[in-house]
Amino acid sequence: MSDNQQITDDQWRQASLIWDYHQMHHELRPVDVAIGLGSHDIGVATRSAELYRAGLFPTLLFTGGNSSTTAEVFPRGEAVHFRAHAIELGVPADAILLEPNAANTGENIAFSRDLLAAGGITPTTVLLVSKPYMERRSFATARKLWPDVEILCASERLEFDDYVKSIGDEMLVLNMLVGDLQRVIEYPKLGFAIEQEVPKDVRAVYESLIRDGFTSRLIVC
Repeated sequence: MSDNQQITDDQWRQASLIWDYHQMHHELRPVDVAIGLGSHDIGVATRSAELYRAGLFPTLLFTGGNSSTTAEVFPRGEAVHFRAHAIELGVPADAILLEPNAANTGENIAFSRDLLAAGGITPTTVLLVSKPYMERRSFATARKLWPDVEILCASERLEFDDYVKSIGDEMLVLNMLVGDLQRVIEYPKLGFAIEQEVPKDVRAVYESLIRDGFTSRLIVC
């Protein structure tokens, strides 16, 4: 689907259903450490700072280098920019750890786990802060790579319409929603994540959006 095509009301409704599925709706409580997962969305750092100020964790780790969707926005790397934003919002610099090399979600988790271990931090509970539609995939990835740790997920508390407006690119968000759901479905087969049940109505709208051309973020399996 080309960037100048209009998104229909039905496609918007379908995307909203996928949006809701991607979120884990965890009830938040204090944890040992939080990990802010790098992306194009600075809201991850905003939400991480908000939860730090609320006293949910003593240590905050930002992870992420760059990708094709973030290199121009965050030229110094996702984690570096997220750290600077969190400090601007009142998080003490000495409460933040930096992992600037991860290039995908698996590396986000694995590199963060190893960095914490190298610093003598062995958490039993971890809060993953991500884009709203990345919660389920990051949860499934962490449960595969870090099975002995209890994982909670959080993201900015925004309705779908408001989130799209905050990003400013409808096509990007809808394509990312579809792409992330493909990864939720396919990554367990590749050993990258635990399996997650996908309801029939969610799978149906996912397949419909693919037929409509929302395919720019799909991977070849």
